[in-house]
Amino acid sequence: MSLIEVKNLCKSFGSLCVLKDVNLSVEEGERIAIVGGSGCGKSVFLRCIELLEKPDRGQIFVDGEEITARGADVNRIRRKMGMVYQRFCLFSHMNVIDNLCLAPVRLLGMSRADAEERAREWLSMVGLISKSHAMPSILSGGQQQRIAICRCLMMQPKVLLLDEPTSALDPTMVGEVLAMIRMLTKRDMTMLIVTHEMNFARDVATRALFFADGGIYEEGTPEEIFDHPRREKTAAFIHRLKYFNYIIDRRDFDLMRMQGGIHLFAEKYGIQSKLAYRLQLCCEELVYEMIAGCYGNAEQVNIVIDVSYAESADSVVISVSSGGREFNPFLHIDEDKENVHLGITMLKKIAQRMEYRYANGKNHLEVAFAG
Repeated sequence: MSLIEVKNLCKSFGSLCVLKDVNLSVEEGERIAIVGGSGCGKSVFLRCIELLEKPDRGQIFVDGEEITARGADVNRIRRKMGMVYQRFCLFSHMNVIDNLCLAPVRLLGMSRADAEERAREWLSMVGLISKSHAMPSILSGGQQQRIAICRCLMMQPKVLLLDEPTSALDPTMVGEVLAMIRMLTKRDMTMLIVTHEMNFARDVATRALFFADGGIYEEGTPEEIFDHPRREKTAAFIHRLKYFNYIIDRRDFDLMRMQGGIHLFAEKYGIQSKLAYRLQLCCEELVYEMIAGCYGNAEQVNIVIDVSYAESADSVVISVSSGGREFNPFLHIDEDKENVHLGITMLKKIAQRMEYRYANGKNHLEVAFAG
């Protein structure tokens, strides 16, 4: 018997059909990653399973009981599931230990002493035992989300539903929450995870679902969905590119601003530090080469940098266009043996592809490399 069974689920908001005849079986111990574009129904699907959104049609079974049945004890069936929201939803007037103990004591009839013991076990496991008596307002977002997950686990659910659990966090805090979820996978916790963290989904999921066109557009193993998608919309989403653009119009441009922009770009899309460092180094070297080679001593320059990052391949392509005189830095370095530029030499060692062309009065460079 499946732990969760969804049959012909439909949900509309007015004339907008969000979910249409969605079917899914979730077995105990499965970790299912749900991905897709904004507005495709991922979060609505999780909320329907919890009956936070009432389906227009269809059936949902949780551990053999139909939560959508007329007269069902919805609150009792819900206790088999733990829902983790984008926002942490901790009770702001209660300290951490009180947040964790409230539901087990009131709903499960657990003694306060037993609830506190269990709460301390979870807090120790996630490295937050020292925050037991802290108020939520003084905690970081990552700490609050970890405590929110602990609060769900206090109810001993059979399945966790996680709705974009890192979307409200600063990039520096995402890792600590993902680490906690990874820890739960080692305990064979059944999970449905709506996420935009593709590398994380690939690592922890046993199955991946891509939502589009009102339901599950394609499903398969993480390798099948993230590396070898079969359907057009899945491939377009998985292989989508992220872009960074920077324009330089003066020789004395603000290098720190450009590097800061690249750093934020890397943080936003989870680019690993090694790849981010290479990206910064290569952009800096290419810009200075083109300024010197194309513009001589001129103060005014016209250089445009475009960076595209392919998450699925963890690879970067840097495109540089520059006016001024025709100048190929790669060929120039090969010919100028006595003045080899160490930055470009290193770039040539790490790059998978380096191309140059001159067209319509513009120099065009393209450098590709991976993490």
